[in-house]
Amino acid sequence: MLKKPIPVILDGDPGHDDAIGWVVANASEDFNILAITAVNGNCSTAKAAYNSLRIAALIGYDGPVAKGQDNPLYVESLKAPTNVHGESGLDGPALPEPKHPLDNLSAVELMSKLISESNEKVVIIATGPLTNVAALLLTHPEVKENIAHISIMGGGIQFGNWTPAAEFNILIDPEAADIVFKSGIHIFMAGLDVTEKALVCQPDVQRIKEIGNPVSEIVWKWLDFFYQFHHKLGYPGAPLHDLCAVMVLIHPEVFTLKDMYVEVETASDYSKGTTVGDYYGITGKKPNCTCLMDVNREQFIDYMIKYIEKYSEV
Repeated sequence: MLKKPIPVILDGDPGHDDAIGWVVANASEDFNILAITAVNGNCSTAKAAYNSLRIAALIGYDGPVAKGQDNPLYVESLKAPTNVHGESGLDGPALPEPKHPLDNLSAVELMSKLISESNEKVVIIATGPLTNVAALLLTHPEVKENIAHISIMGGGIQFGNWTPAAEFNILIDPEAADIVFKSGIHIFMAGLDVTEKALVCQPDVQRIKEIGNPVSEIVWKWLDFFYQFHHKLGYPGAPLHDLCAVMVLIHPEVFTLKDMYVEVETASDYSKGTTVGDYYGITGKKPNCTCLMDVNREQFIDYMIKYIEKYSEV
């Protein structure tokens, strides 16, 4: 029996690592991408939506792209520094201009429509703040039954990166994250525990450069831009945070996985936005997350390159 592709919605704030995650998702025969939805995070929602349309043009995705929430649900939005992803949110090589306009529906309305109409349970891959996903669950709770998983890049069991305890995507909208984590929908959590190890190094960038197709030409330049920022911080490579949330759904064997109960801190002055994981099962609460804790870096890179090579076949 042929395996049916997984119906997915890609929700993010591209962002170099979002973009590379979407390049891989689009190349995988295991996914049927129903929509791309943009959210405020690495850049404004307007910029993220424009970047989403340009990525869609690059990878040959012709499905709907929708603009999502401009601001977090309850808190004032943090401003992402432009030295990480640049002023546009996706600085570096020139990208093709959009081939299609944004969908007439908002991200939340489009997500609701597609999930409700799907004959199979849908997976949401959320690689930015969880504002769109939480707004969907608040305004259309009936769709929960037709969501199989939510695979996120966000959080960290052991440490943060925006504060000592909190990771950026969760800290942007902790209340939204709290809604998602308490939704009862199973979560794959690609937090900093794994994403800081999912590094692409200069020899890997060279391998991508040598592929020589139009998509690889953009990807290696994205990676070079992203690498320069992280190199100044002492990283041996550029962490591909968001690709982990994609890759775990098609190649879980690349990762060390641990089921645990995770809650989001929303109130503390010192640890707001922290994803607090019950690593040892002390609370006795049923796990709500499969947390990615480690990665076989070499295998991870090999798979990424395999998917980028597929664009040579077009």
